[in-house]
Amino acid sequence: MQCRAAYLAVFRSSLTNIASKHQLCRVLQQAGINPSHATLNKYWTPRTSKLNFDDFCEILKFEKQTEENELMRAFKKMDVNGDGYISHSELEKVLTTRGDKMTAEEVNAIFAIADTNKDGKLDYAEFCRLLVSTVEQCQVAALERLEADAKLKRQNFGSQSESPPKSSVSSSSSSSSSAPAAAAATLPQPPETPRTESDTALKKDSRSSSRPSSARSRRSSLSNAITMTSSSTKASKMPEPTSLQEWHHNYMKGCFFLEDDGSIGSLQYQLHLPQTTSVYLTIQPLNLSHRPDKSSSWMNMDTALFVMSAGETKEDSTLVCFTESRDKEKYVWKGELSAGTYYLLPFTSGCRLRKKSKKSLSNKPVELVYRTDTGELDLTREFREVLSDIFEVIDLDGNGLLSLEEYNFFELRTSGEKCDKEAWAVCKENFDTRRNQLTRQGFMELNLMEATEKDGDPADLWVTLEAMGYNRALELVEACPFQIDVHCEGTQPSVQPLSVDSGPRLLNQALQKSIVARAEARPLRGQDSVLLYTYRGEHRISSLVANKTNQKVTVHVNNEQSRNCSSSRGMSVFAVEVPARTKMVCQHVLPTNDKQDWTYCCVESMLPCQ
Repeated sequence: MQCRAAYLAVFRSSLTNIASKHQLCRVLQQAGINPSHATLNKYWTPRTSKLNFDDFCEILKFEKQTEENELMRAFKKMDVNGDGYISHSELEKVLTTRGDKMTAEEVNAIFAIADTNKDGKLDYAEFCRLLVSTVEQCQVAALERLEADAKLKRQNFGSQSESPPKSSVSSSSSSSSSAPAAAAATLPQPPETPRTESDTALKKDSRSSSRPSSARSRRSSLSNAITMTSSSTKASKMPEPTSLQEWHHNYMKGCFFLEDDGSIGSLQYQLHLPQTTSVYLTIQPLNLSHRPDKSSSWMNMDTALFVMSAGETKEDSTLVCFTESRDKEKYVWKGELSAGTYYLLPFTSGCRLRKKSKKSLSNKPVELVYRTDTGELDLTREFREVLSDIFEVIDLDGNGLLSLEEYNFFELRTSGEKCDKEAWAVCKENFDTRRNQLTRQGFMELNLMEATEKDGDPADLWVTLEAMGYNRALELVEACPFQIDVHCEGTQPSVQPLSVDSGPRLLNQALQKSIVARAEARPLRGQDSVLLYTYRGEHRISSLVANKTNQKVTVHVNNEQSRNCSSSRGMSVFAVEVPARTKMVCQHVLPTNDKQDWTYCCVESMLPCQ
């Protein structure tokens, strides 16, 4: 939503292309990023003629917003005497000789704004706060504009392509703030040949974007109505084996994290079976509630587990099975698997795990630290409970201890850095450990030390909490812990967490194959080379568009006639651009209320290229 808000603060429509480096700079700034010349030149080369909204979203996956602590570190390097101020001459020397060199006039203009009390010195702490708050105000204003404008709110645009278009070059890069299994994405790169000036744009009349004309609708639309009963949503066709307690068992925990760009990431896992055996697989949300009479708020989250064979390369992997049946919160698969190694790929549709509005929260966050009667710092009870829950989630094997590998999954998620063996040795010397692993108490002590080092300033602690999906009220709203259980009748299964560089792409490949394998292809009317697949599961409906033509197509999707339905796109009307020779997941749909019948009625139609 923030990505679209930034884009629509600059352009009339998300189908409008970025046509210059200046426009790219403006829209990046609107998204809270201050791009350097080097950053702009990385994405806008002499051979680039335009970038679309998808390209912009990919750029934001790799470019971080400017944060106050980063700015402070940079200014402190200029502050030679450490008094919290920088003179005009010191600032001018740095800004005109290093990095993106400024002119003296530009430095004077900055100083005139930043020197609020006109004493010839820059209070850089105040300047950093001003800059960051201004960025936040711009983003809030863009979101409010989007919410207030019904026409803009109806627009949605995006793609999850199986393979990049030929005009793009795939480049691997891991984001420091994403989960260890977060994968490389396709960065927008300059095309081999300049793109044509023709652009897929909305007509001036906004009605053409949200409701195609009846004539065009008759020519190229495809109506698809499916009625699901509440009993079918709750039904289970996969009874638990009667002798399950006697089967060999292994399990692994994990967590879905909602990223800033709206995507959902999680760890992936490797399953090894020494011999062919009957297998009973389940995945379910992990209840962290401390009260037996109350479950965690995310227990209604949908989950699924895709199993792929582990080939010599990721491209050789093939879809073996996936959990289609449901038993209360569990999603289940039962069958026989041959001896070998498999990838276990957790999935949630995004229909229920999505960005929450911050308007409902009080302005004052929950206290994390306090001073005792003796003046020493300590963690509040509320914060300790949350840290205990975080420990529960990152203790992947559930043995009550954190190994270096488990702790590093947490570190990569929250700081983007790994703890090496030397630092781990220091950690073990200072905090409570057992069997060379960190205990729950040791994890508490580590966080207390971080608070103490900052003299009670909770800023870094909040960075950690937000990276783990918590809001300022200490509610877990942008993450969903889960547990995978593997039962084998004839052999002991081995399950290990796996950091896969191509994780999201591998999951998307499995998801697409599962839809194509279970659904019949239907061409859009008048478009025999553009096929629609609609998968109807017990609890989820998913659609996929296959574009077999040699040019991109834009498919308009209208769910307005659906009842009691929630789409992973977050809205009822949107458009999806599908590159040439590419398959793309269009949307996932779940019932808004599981206890009521629901009707999926979707009309897909082609938007003409402009």
